Amino acid sequence: MTSTGVTDEAEDSGPGGYAAARLRLLTEGARSGPPRRRALAELTDGWLAGLFGAATEEHTGISLVAVGGYGRGALSPRSDLDLLLLHDGRDDKAVAALADRLWYPVWDLGIDLDHSVRTPQQARKTAGQDLKVHLGLLDARHLAGDLGLTASLRTAVLADWRNQAPKRLPELRDLCAERAERQGELQFLLEPDLKEARGGLRDATALRAVAASWLADAPREGLAEARRRLLDVRDALHLATGRATDRLALQEQDQVAAELGLLDADALLRQVYEAARVISYAGDVTWREVGRVLRSRSVRPRLRAMMNGRNGGKPVAERSPLAEGVVEQDGEAVLARTARPERDPVLPLRAAAAAAQAGLPLSRHAVRRLATTARPLPTPWPAEAREQLVTLLGSGRPTVQVWEALEAEGLVTRLLPDWERVRCRPQRNAVHLWTVDRHLIETAVRAAGFTRRVHRPDLLLIAALLHDIGKGWPGDHSVAGETIARDVAARIGFDGADTAVLATLVRHHLLLVETATRRDLDDPATVRAVAQAVGTEHTLELLHALTEADALATGPAAWSSWRGSLVADLVKRVSGVLAGEPQPEAETAAPTAEQERLAVEAFRTGGPVLALRAQTEPPADSAPAPSSPSFPSSPSSPSSPSSADGPEPLGVELLIAVPDQAGVLPAVAGVLAMHRLTVRTAELRSVPLPDGVEGSVLLLDWRVAAQYGSLPQAARLRADLVRALDGTLDIAARLAERDAAHPRRRGVEPPPPRVTVAPAASRLATVIEVRAQDAPGLLFRLGRALEAAGVRVRSAHVSTLGANAVDAFYVTRGEGTPLPGDEAASVARGLEESLRT
Repeated sequence: MTSTGVTDEAEDSGPGGYAAARLRLLTEGARSGPPRRRALAELTDGWLAGLFGAATEEHTGISLVAVGGYGRGALSPRSDLDLLLLHDGRDDKAVAALADRLWYPVWDLGIDLDHSVRTPQQARKTAGQDLKVHLGLLDARHLAGDLGLTASLRTAVLADWRNQAPKRLPELRDLCAERAERQGELQFLLEPDLKEARGGLRDATALRAVAASWLADAPREGLAEARRRLLDVRDALHLATGRATDRLALQEQDQVAAELGLLDADALLRQVYEAARVISYAGDVTWREVGRVLRSRSVRPRLRAMMNGRNGGKPVAERSPLAEGVVEQDGEAVLARTARPERDPVLPLRAAAAAAQAGLPLSRHAVRRLATTARPLPTPWPAEAREQLVTLLGSGRPTVQVWEALEAEGLVTRLLPDWERVRCRPQRNAVHLWTVDRHLIETAVRAAGFTRRVHRPDLLLIAALLHDIGKGWPGDHSVAGETIARDVAARIGFDGADTAVLATLVRHHLLLVETATRRDLDDPATVRAVAQAVGTEHTLELLHALTEADALATGPAAWSSWRGSLVADLVKRVSGVLAGEPQPEAETAAPTAEQERLAVEAFRTGGPVLALRAQTEPPADSAPAPSSPSFPSSPSSPSSPSSADGPEPLGVELLIAVPDQAGVLPAVAGVLAMHRLTVRTAELRSVPLPDGVEGSVLLLDWRVAAQYGSLPQAARLRADLVRALDGTLDIAARLAERDAAHPRRRGVEPPPPRVTVAPAASRLATVIEVRAQDAPGLLFRLGRALEAAGVRVRSAHVSTLGANAVDAFYVTRGEGTPLPGDEAASVARGLEESLRT
């Protein structure tokens, strides 16, 4: 049935007929996208016109007008109706009665309605006071009644908008910026709001409003298609959820992808990100142009006349040279009049580097000309091209906007074909803030701040750009990335030695942070393995800087002063090995004075002793803060810091000394879980007592943070720990009761846990690695499973990255020897099984 036929049926059948025709239209498999949105709008137009005609015989001085999204003539399945009942100031009671006869049938069908009743003068006055009302009226469309009344309002509103553009456009720009700050950027969010986030449908509407002002116009290439894609996704989201929602939640993405005929949720997000990127870039270009026009209008007329008079009546545009073929004009980097892109293949990179170094945006017109006329670079690149790329990457924060301009016209993929696989690729990990491609640029931005501490800044910056390039390929992205890095390095002109260094950096870009946080650094095997992988001190220096840049560019959960200190310690030890310094064979570092004191106290009292130390993290580029005072808790000292003591980005350090006995790890982990303390890091090791004192004490070094409110008193923690160790406190039952009383919300199904045995990770212990979804009581369950397996936990290295727990346990047999291969595999299987149940 055609849309006209559906409309006729709705008119003839009243609300019931409209509802049936609407349902039939929304469930037609053959019609979707713009045709369905137009058909739904036409169907609704006909129904509302029928309601208007049945409610009044007046056809002059009153009209029904669609505004906002409905005014643009397209409706999503669950879109609300924006309606204005426009009248010439006639009797209020008659108008109110007509409004009731129009609004109530809409409400009766459960359709959201945004309605108003105004005269043209009232509409214009309200628009002058409320920017959002003015924006809605720009799309006013006549539905029924007096066409002349609607047309005159539309003409007046557009005239007001154009006359007030110098005032309203800055207001609109601020509104868009405030919304972006609140909602984030659509092109990077895992659960984006398709309408409100930056680069979403609201921004597309704002660009229409700018164009209607006649002050500036948005780049049109791809803009309509980007908006259509977002609308198609919203349509599918409405149908999948049955709700008027714009938020693309994780649990609905697979269903929405299937509705659109896409492979999976990643393909859906990539399509959304690509559309958002087009709209965001168009917004950047448009608002720069608005600013330029408004600045030019603010020049005094007399001064402008004088400047024009000196140039034969033509405006004077100052042009300052930036590089060969590149100049600055009106706050942008543009091509010089003498530039010849068709003869100069390095010009795109030279222009980009010059713009970034000057902190200027690269003119859209310049980028388009470069994209359409520039000659491709030869392979390998000439030295100047490679140097310009390094200069661009080393320019810091301005690199981002310049790179985005190159990407918008396809120049990045032309220069680096492997970039296409990571472009707009989502990262389904809460630790990551960015898509893969933006993360690579953010890493280069961070690395630019470290170029003074490495001997080869160019290798650091190129490695930053390429370190995750393998994420577009199956398998381990570091392994795939190593191969790609070799190809790219050779293509852009690095020699064999430099190519090998870049390949090593990409292959091992996670080595330092993973080793430092998951391995025992006092084990010589750990340090030797890293030294063997890195090879040289210069490569180690580069890898250290790359590790920090990568983590800082990932997100706040990926780096801290604590992680930085662990990595620095590892680098120092590896540097000693590479320099040929003798390495101590001792497996355990000597205890500190405080640790020794706690151990003696625990041995003397025969029970646990606690010490809490506040941990406030300094900025990443500042010196470490001095140690905070300790708060010990033995039987005679119950003090404890609370969250009121200051910021706790790293939480609080909790030191526990307890006489060596079975069950310590699950007992401590269980008590912390009972008190709703999040374990951010944990280490466990045996500390020998001073000379003359027989026996040993287990020392547990934890960093914890309260999930809600302040930390519990240390005395209370100790009392519960004593009960847990003597068996009078049933931790498992207490945690089960709490979970039953407050079940966790069902969300996205996480990937299953994985437990593996790390081969040759230690000479004196077996290292078991656990990767699982972080959850309250996880460490308690792991500790209990290890106790049940009959192994001894020599040390534990626990870290949490977002929703992911990554733990490593150094375990031995009771007599202190590593587990045989089959026994280690059996323990790993048992741990994994315990986490799956």
